[in-house]
Amino acid sequence: MAEIKVPELAESISEGTIAQWLKQPGDYVEQGEYLLELETDKVNVELTAEESGVLKEVLKDSGDTVQVGEVIGTIAAGEAGGSESAAPAPEQASAPASKEEPAAAQEEAVKEEPKAGNGRTIASPAARKLAREKGLDLSEIPTVDPLGRVRKQDVASYQKNEAPASAPKAAPKANAAVQTEQPGKPVERERMSRRRQTIAKRLVEVQQTAAMLTTFNEVDMTAVMDLRKRRKDAFLEQNDVKLGFMSFFTKAVVAALKKYPLLNAEIQGDELVLKKFYDIGIAVAANEGLVVPVVRDADRLSFAGIEKEIGHLAKKARDNKLALSELQGGSFTITNGGTFGSLLSTPILNSPQVGILGMHKIQLRPVAIDEERFENRPMMYLALSYDHRIVDGKEAVGFLVTIKNLLEDPEQLLLEG
Repeated sequence: MAEIKVPELAESISEGTIAQWLKQPGDYVEQGEYLLELETDKVNVELTAEESGVLKEVLKDSGDTVQVGEVIGTIAAGEAGGSESAAPAPEQASAPASKEEPAAAQEEAVKEEPKAGNGRTIASPAARKLAREKGLDLSEIPTVDPLGRVRKQDVASYQKNEAPASAPKAAPKANAAVQTEQPGKPVERERMSRRRQTIAKRLVEVQQTAAMLTTFNEVDMTAVMDLRKRRKDAFLEQNDVKLGFMSFFTKAVVAALKKYPLLNAEIQGDELVLKKFYDIGIAVAANEGLVVPVVRDADRLSFAGIEKEIGHLAKKARDNKLALSELQGGSFTITNGGTFGSLLSTPILNSPQVGILGMHKIQLRPVAIDEERFENRPMMYLALSYDHRIVDGKEAVGFLVTIKNLLEDPEQLLLEG
């Protein structure tokens, strides 16, 4: 009998949530085949079978929180054709009775089957999850399964028939006032994903622990847009990647960090840690929530190298394939709300970093050229949020002005390497 344990994930991760089991008890699995998907604070991890056999028992269901090293299931060694013999004992007991056994005894055996040896009702992980969400007791749900296992469709149909009686019991006390004030209003309840819970917790912690302040400026994007227009075709042909805005901003941020190193630091206890490397986090909106993969050693990459790395990481983020190592250790973050139409915002720090740059929508606005002339220029608001505990306003404003100047004269970025 082989135990299925939650593996070591990373130093900062000690627990996770089972997103879904990909195999069910009684299924035969090959060594290396995916068993379940585990959701952590940062990424989803697929756990594989360490040996071939039959998935005998599932000890934790979808939605359950599990600790690193915890046993969450067992695999019984056996051949694909022997899955029935390796199945849990209650299912063995429900095998067809002998010819001498009365039919009534068979029916009684099926009725008693839902209880496993440990007293738990036998049910699929999906059924357990749905029952939890509906506030139902699995032991009260009838099933037509010949082995007595409660299935998801059993829970769904039971809820449909018994909803009026079960609803008051399932309603959380915290929401009683809201339901009283708005009786009969349609609502939909769903559990927050582990990543969303972590994001919410960390954002609140940052606002409670950091002296966060935001300063603003605006940049005329005319020069950058003209340069992209002139060079985009040749750049694409030579590097097999499009020339976007992020490489310009990443280069400008690295140059500004070199000039104002306090924005590339962090606080550890009563010490100030100045980082001599430039690992720039790029915020990406994924389906499960915001993630910030890190472009390593951005100061050593070319424009093409930055664009390729950002594209690669963004795709992995959308496909939920990011590794933990790709999310850890950034020294500064860039977030681009302009892709969604944001004109102005105050980004929240990505702890333990002390600075984050917010890009916004490029919009034509009238700009004074001199005392007599105005021109419509493509303008972008920039926002720098910083930790005022170690970064003073002078450094923050100087940092933002440096970025503005570099973007308005992008040839300078070539001199930064």
